[in-house]
Amino acid sequence: MNFKLSTLYNYTMKYKPLFALILILVLNTAYANSEVDSLINVLKKEISNSKFYIKTKEDKIRNLKSLLTDEKASLNNQYFIINKIIDEYQYYSFDKALLFTEKNLDIAKKLKDKYKISESQLKLSRLLVDSGRYKESLDILKDIKRSNLNDNLLNIYYFNQKEAYSGLNFYTMVKINKYEYKELYYKYEDSLSKRIALTSAENLALLEKKYRDERKMSKALEINTQRLKNTKIGTREYSMVTFERSILYELLNDVDNRKKFLILSAISDIKSNVKDNASLANLAMILYSEKDIDQAHQFISFSMEDAKFYNSQLRHVNISNVLTSITKAYDVRSSEQKLKLKTFLILISLLGLLLLVVVVYVYKQKNKISLARNNLKVANEQLNSLNQELNIKNDDLNNLYVLLSKSNDIKVHYIGTFLNLCSEYIDKLDVYRKLVTKYIVANKSRDLLDLVKSKQVIDTELKLFYKNFDESFLQIYPNFIPEFNKLLKEEDRIILKNNDEILNTELRIYALIRLGITNSSKISKILRYSVNTIYNFRVKIKNSAINREEFENHVKKIA
Repeated sequence: MNFKLSTLYNYTMKYKPLFALILILVLNTAYANSEVDSLINVLKKEISNSKFYIKTKEDKIRNLKSLLTDEKASLNNQYFIINKIIDEYQYYSFDKALLFTEKNLDIAKKLKDKYKISESQLKLSRLLVDSGRYKESLDILKDIKRSNLNDNLLNIYYFNQKEAYSGLNFYTMVKINKYEYKELYYKYEDSLSKRIALTSAENLALLEKKYRDERKMSKALEINTQRLKNTKIGTREYSMVTFERSILYELLNDVDNRKKFLILSAISDIKSNVKDNASLANLAMILYSEKDIDQAHQFISFSMEDAKFYNSQLRHVNISNVLTSITKAYDVRSSEQKLKLKTFLILISLLGLLLLVVVVYVYKQKNKISLARNNLKVANEQLNSLNQELNIKNDDLNNLYVLLSKSNDIKVHYIGTFLNLCSEYIDKLDVYRKLVTKYIVANKSRDLLDLVKSKQVIDTELKLFYKNFDESFLQIYPNFIPEFNKLLKEEDRIILKNNDEILNTELRIYALIRLGITNSSKISKILRYSVNTIYNFRVKIKNSAINREEFENHVKKIA
């Protein structure tokens, strides 16, 4: 034994760095999975809050539009206000953004302002290129004279050209066209990079893409980290930077980090009301590949709704291809679940029917035992037949015990308790029978009458009934008293004054309500109080509740 332990120790020490590396990888994987799961929960919450963000967006747009109704607003003011509206619609609704961009272009032409005309044309070009309408965007750019553009507009001009040819290069299937588009892309990218500051966000984005294309991933990640520091979640910029970071991790085959930054990008898209997005659809595709059909279906459906709302033809086509596969898998899985659910419902119905038969049977036995107990008070000549009937009932209860013993442990416990009580009542009835016989034989009719009139036996049995009920109920619901008190005002909480007392009357009433007996008349019969007394106790406790209206519903939910 010592030799084996020594060998194991030496082996462990020899390969200690390997074991340490394996441990680090396992811990990193566990942490990454936990972080992704937490972020997915945040994403789901943001999806449910998306209507609030949309309302805030619509209110802001409505306020801007109201400024246009001012008859005194000049064309220049209208142009300025519409520019603000376009900014709000740019990634939110293509149709509305297009409508107001064309309006501003008309205003610019009426003003005969070359700068505003060029600015509106560039905004229209940018809108078209962002929505995948590359040829239309280039057609507009052809009509713009570069000589009329200042430095800022010229930067936008080169950027739109670069993005349009980048899109055409990516989607074209014709090799000669792909080569031409790629060359034009590099041409305008180079022109743009020469014009912008080295530390500007635009230049950092170009530099990151350059490193990514060259597969210099560490440098690309370094630039992306620098860009990420300059943005905050809930902005279009943050969404784009995190999305581009997910592309880097895709190239590195790092699925967990890819999912993480797609989720962050999607959260930012929702917060900033960006309907023209790709993060959520990409995340859905990954989840679908991991067989997480439910979440994949939820996210791709939400992404499709955004694409329809924005009216992005390109995004709509891309999502539709994935949506079909995910929806089909979701439908197949739903059908399987429905079949299982139907089977379970049939089994539960059969078990419920069997339970109903058992309950009815037990209820009938209880009524017969109650009747037998009352019949014991009659004359001595009926005692023999009563004993025979009780023996029959005892046999039935034994059969019932055998049947119910196949159930779980708690049922066995309470059936044993019930049988024990029945046995004790039979013994007490036998003692009572012998006592009655003794009085009759001794011709002590007066003493027998006094014995029958006495409530001592009933009071004793009632106390025993309360004790058994309290103990049995608290075994099922051990936390009932503290949970019940949590529903009451602090000054009105119930404190049992008697150490021997398990439950008091108020607690027993609400214990029965927890068991589903809510009728005051039924409660009064069980606890042997008047209906008015039960009603007064209930009203008193309700008035002490923190939430009076929902108090009894909360009691029914105590576990």
